[in-house]
Amino acid sequence: MESFKLSSLTLVLTFLLLAAVAVVAGDELTTFIVHVQPQKNQMLATADDRNTWFVTAVPDQMYELHTTHTPQFLGLGAREAKRSYPVAEHGAGVIIGVLDTGIVPSHPSFSDDGMPPPPARWNGCCDFNGRAVRNNKLIGARSFVPSPNATTNSTSDDWRAPPVEDEGHGTHTASTAAGAAVPGAQALGQAMGTATGIAPRAHVAMYKVCNKTGCPGSAILAAVDAAVGDGCDIISMSLGGSSTPFYQDSVAIATFGAIEKGVSVTMSAGNSGPNVSSVTNEAPWMLTVAAARWTAPFVRRGKPYAELCGNGSLDGMDVRGKIVLCELGGGPGHNITRILKGAVVQSAGGAGMILLNTFPQGYNTLADAHVLPALHVDYAAASAIKSYVNSTSNATAQIIFEGTILGTPPAPSIAAFSSRGPSIENPGILKPDIMGPGVNVLAAWPFQVGPPSAPVLPGPTFNVISGTWPSAPHLSGVVALVKSKHPHCVCRRDPEKAADPGLVYDIAASDYIGYLCGLYDSQNVSVIARRPVDCSAVTVIPESMLNYPSISVAFQQTWNRSTPAVVERTVKNVGEVPSVYYAAVDIFDDDATEALICHFVPGALFNSSKTKEGRL
Repeated sequence: MESFKLSSLTLVLTFLLLAAVAVVAGDELTTFIVHVQPQKNQMLATADDRNTWFVTAVPDQMYELHTTHTPQFLGLGAREAKRSYPVAEHGAGVIIGVLDTGIVPSHPSFSDDGMPPPPARWNGCCDFNGRAVRNNKLIGARSFVPSPNATTNSTSDDWRAPPVEDEGHGTHTASTAAGAAVPGAQALGQAMGTATGIAPRAHVAMYKVCNKTGCPGSAILAAVDAAVGDGCDIISMSLGGSSTPFYQDSVAIATFGAIEKGVSVTMSAGNSGPNVSSVTNEAPWMLTVAAARWTAPFVRRGKPYAELCGNGSLDGMDVRGKIVLCELGGGPGHNITRILKGAVVQSAGGAGMILLNTFPQGYNTLADAHVLPALHVDYAAASAIKSYVNSTSNATAQIIFEGTILGTPPAPSIAAFSSRGPSIENPGILKPDIMGPGVNVLAAWPFQVGPPSAPVLPGPTFNVISGTWPSAPHLSGVVALVKSKHPHCVCRRDPEKAADPGLVYDIAASDYIGYLCGLYDSQNVSVIARRPVDCSAVTVIPESMLNYPSISVAFQQTWNRSTPAVVERTVKNVGEVPSVYYAAVDIFDDDATEALICHFVPGALFNSSKTKEGRL
């Protein structure tokens, strides 16, 4: 076998030299990720015909980034004595690999005060331009994207950009998942308090896969393989691309290899909501996270008026010293950002701005670093303000800042921008899987925030960000809490209860192979599995029968209503014994009560010992 590997390696290296490609990464002489010059593609086709070791070649898709007080909102803040363990040890001993834009290691969110050394299984490195910058919190940092000056003649070390942060995205996500406690955190005076990650005792490893041009699929594939080899327990990514078959999706291929090794994968759902079927990262082996509105709007002293407040829209209007109302949105073909609206109001002499949500934005309000005093209100408040203004010729307003309030209704609720299902690639699998805080999330930031005129405040810098970008690392942190207590993770709505879940849905990589064989042919499934798969020898698992924690049934137009849809799930008891679990369905829509009839066989499960399985 070893001689076969060596001979294959010789063939591979010879082929790579002939094809004039740049090797991005290799893994144990079996996996090669290469960049091929377009004019050399014919050699790939020839190799595909003649060599069994060549699997496939696909275009290097460019993925995009999806752009604290939340532990308290998730029920993780208090330390009641009645708990038998301190919040699952805050993720102690767990390693979270973050694939993003890089990191600023000097930020206090990555201090290792009180942190133990990384587990003995850790095999990674931490390198910034050849300088070792590592502690017991930030235990790894590697780069898989080229430096701005890289050429095809560059050496491996010269070719790679250092894993240092140049945008803010990676520092924010890493600190959200596992940042250390930092007293005195704030962003322009808001959300003041102690900022901490969801799993503050977990270790962090950063893998830089994105730069200003995007996130190459080849870099992501290489970084995921590296994170698995380094010893990460969890991989967290806040990025995505367009919906595509899994065998053409570098992220899906890479993460399937990760879950085969027991590594959990948390992905953001995307920021293309509320459009139907806009969700990205659809593979069932990923935990796909939507963004939730989790708290009350952040409030500043300020106010505004005008429809969209685009460039020139206030010309000829006397708004000097006045509060200007601006509706959210840009109009057809125009991108009038929230901050640009404030700049237009300021240039016209306005004293402040109130951003008004229209119906599609609903309750989703965002905090921005505006150039003038500004306030963002939801659709209900916007409607009330409009009614008041239209009822009088002498409207007045006063805004009183009373601090940041957590958990006000209707929190949690889905954020307007969060991508929706159903999944295009697998409509029978419910995606997104879960939602996490994604609106107005305070976390570490490498740069000073606010307009140039804003005062420079002392202390570490933080920023308030909205998107599924921060929601995914929240769930990565929750998974770390659970993995501190259980080697196999299950996530529920309440992270405290997730550490003692009672029933779990076990699923193995072989189950996904059976599921994939129901979607694709053997050749395409082999690409995802990165090994030969013969689907004719595999038991196909339909979408609705995959042992998934959610149940989704896709009905065709030709479906006979008298024919029941049968769904099976196998659950394992890891809770107290003896115990009895009853099956039930909660129907929130009264009109659907008569339309949906469910029967459970059996209607209850009795477990006399832990790990005993039952089937519903």
